[in-house]
Amino acid sequence: MGHTERLKELLEPLRVYGLEGSYNAGELAAEGEALDGCGSWLEAAEREMLVSTAEGPGLEAIEKLLARRPVAHTLQRRREALAALLRIGGDSFTLAAVNDNLKGCGLNAVASETSTPGRVEVRFPEVPGIPDGFDEMRSIIEDILPCHLEIVYVYWFVTWQLMEERFDTWGDIEALHLSWEALEKLVV
Repeated sequence: MGHTERLKELLEPLRVYGLEGSYNAGELAAEGEALDGCGSWLEAAEREMLVSTAEGPGLEAIEKLLARRPVAHTLQRRREALAALLRIGGDSFTLAAVNDNLKGCGLNAVASETSTPGRVEVRFPEVPGIPDGFDEMRSIIEDILPCHLEIVYVYWFVTWQLMEERFDTWGDIEALHLSWEALEKLVV
């Protein structure tokens, strides 16, 4: 129900106004249409002001506030990355907080401590090999992690065992006509 119908519904019990085919009806229609337009604009503003629901201008406005833009390929990943970057604070130096903040690079990156003091390893568990957009991700990760730490990036690659678990025969693999890079991503 639009605002025109709501206005008529409010005025009908008074029985003073001609609500159909009169000057009053035209005025109510014009006012209702204007209120509908305001309602649409307010709904869009409400959607775009929250990171969790923003789709376009809201996300772009947040990205303008940040030093780096996350490398994210889906809307949901972009929202999660921006939310993670906005959560970074002065007390974000525990391993749990660092891993939460690393979501800001736009991909699931996980830091872990090593046996060597001052060294951390960063892995990308969902992506075989070096992730697409790694240079930008690396900049974001190095901005997030404390500067006194040495960062070692650890990559994983598809093994024959993973291939055997996923495919029964070479014929199954060849039938897909994939490049090696595409096959790596398919096995994940």
